[in-house]
Amino acid sequence: MRIGIDIMGGDFAPDAVVKGAILAQKELAADEKLILIGDSKRAKEIITAENANINDFEFVHTEEVIGMDEHPAKAFQKKQNSSIAVGFYLLSQGKIDSFASAGSTGAMLVGAMFTVKSIPGIIRPAISALVPRPGLNHGVMLDVGLNPDAKPEVLYQYGVLGSVFAQNILGIENPRVALMNLGSEPEKGTPLTKATYDLMKDSKDFNFIGNIEGFDMYTDKYDVMVCDGFVGNVLLKSAEGFYHSLIKERGITDAFFEEFNHENQGGTPVLGINKPVLIGHGMANEVAIRTMLLDSRKVINAKLEEKFKEIFENDKN
Repeated sequence: MRIGIDIMGGDFAPDAVVKGAILAQKELAADEKLILIGDSKRAKEIITAENANINDFEFVHTEEVIGMDEHPAKAFQKKQNSSIAVGFYLLSQGKIDSFASAGSTGAMLVGAMFTVKSIPGIIRPAISALVPRPGLNHGVMLDVGLNPDAKPEVLYQYGVLGSVFAQNILGIENPRVALMNLGSEPEKGTPLTKATYDLMKDSKDFNFIGNIEGFDMYTDKYDVMVCDGFVGNVLLKSAEGFYHSLIKERGITDAFFEEFNHENQGGTPVLGINKPVLIGHGMANEVAIRTMLLDSRKVINAKLEEKFKEIFENDKN
């Protein structure tokens, strides 16, 4: 297994990324290798300073970096020797089994869509996020930002993607799929949610349980929460803001609320593309990078893309 990581991506790169890779490497098996993509000279200096073994890693040197403030598509096309562009090239060529970055989310999505591409039959891929729930396993929410203006058919497919993710990553045997809405009643909501409800209500592709509301988000009422990218991103950022206010500003210590800390979440996979790609938080420190790399191993082993291909291939027949 070969896990690729962009060491130039993120607010604290490359130091935090390389240090996170060192932490993750200690937990990998002998046949699992981390491929560090970026400034190899700087990476080796950090590894040496941390008293780690350079030979535990492989290096792919790149000269360019796609900045957070650059236009994603233009930068990806122009900077072919950037760590993100080279990472996607290696992934598309089968030279690494997954690719992760805490760098430009836009550039990562451009790379995902134009190099490894969507699985045939999937209208639009999604970004998922794990939702903590007191005393329970995590729920999964999608989309959280990739498609802010999704159509009912797209949200229906998110039910499929989220259900497969919950089964294979979270270990939930028959995930309960719910639609985030203004109310639990079928007739409530926007034209989008009403039309989506009508598509989902008789689904044989997943276990649809109906609508849920905002206050259901951290409860045991569902396993998979479906929403468009606008709603999902607002919910996700609201949770991060609540964590920051509660923990960072008021100094309140609580194990449940620590689940909102992006350090504990690692990276989120892009669901519905042909290869495993994980996107990390821009403020990721070494702990978050370690988590993202171990999550990469989990996603590779789950073979999600193969399961998605099987489902959507059968839908066409």
